[in-house]
Amino acid sequence: MTMTSISRSQIYVLDQDEALDFYVGKLGMEVNTDQDLGFMRWLTVNVPGDAGREILLERPGPPALDPKTAEQVRDLLTKGAAGGFLFLTTDDAHQTYADLVAKGVEVTDEPTDRPYGIDFGIRDPFGNRIRIGQMHPREQWAQG
Repeated sequence: MTMTSISRSQIYVLDQDEALDFYVGKLGMEVNTDQDLGFMRWLTVNVPGDAGREILLERPGPPALDPKTAEQVRDLLTKGAAGGFLFLTTDDAHQTYADLVAKGVEVTDEPTDRPYGIDFGIRDPFGNRIRIGQMHPREQWAQG
């Protein structure tokens, strides 16, 4: 058996409508699926043009978590202690950084030159950490 791709990742958010505003309105992602399953809202976004890789924006709760555990996860998330981590790429780190700052996105690290490229850090409204990088070709990494 051989795995062929990663199709979905998941991060917890406290408010899915606020998450849509951030991930679609500020980061420029697009809604992939927004479906009421009855027991939960299945809400995924993706980078434009990459619909095969979705990020599930999930509220802590059933069916994955019982109510007590969901409350603990929400509490940890609010404190910034249980956030997820996303890595995104861009063609122009400095311009992307400037655009996000103009939109009021919380920046944790300014663009920095590194052996693998230029990257910077932001945080979503729920404490999830996001790194955005303009990557060098892999061949350059070993030379750096």
